[in-house]
Amino acid sequence: MPTKPKTKSAPTAEAIALRADRGEDVSAHFTNQGRMVVPQPIQRVNVDFAAPMLAELDQAAQDLNVSRQAIIKTLLRQALDQQYLARGRRSPGTT
Repeated sequence: MPTKPKTKSAPTAEAIALRADRGEDVSAHFTNQGRMVVPQPIQRVNVDFAAPMLAELDQAAQDLNVSRQAIIKTLLRQALDQQYLARGRRSPGTT
């Protein structure tokens, strides 16, 4: 029975970080083909929710083991993405 040639698996991010910490050259693991994302400034807003909706948000956050803020951001992002898809265009945050 023929044997398959062994393929090297890619090292984990932690393994690469440890090598870099030891001063080893890790440049072979990077392609420089990604794009740099510049973080946008955060602007705080206040939103009023009815008590039943807040209870639903809290339950969803608890089910996913995330904060209320995280669930609000996630659901809002999904809703905006659906809106852009329905209109047949890309969201402003993507290229």
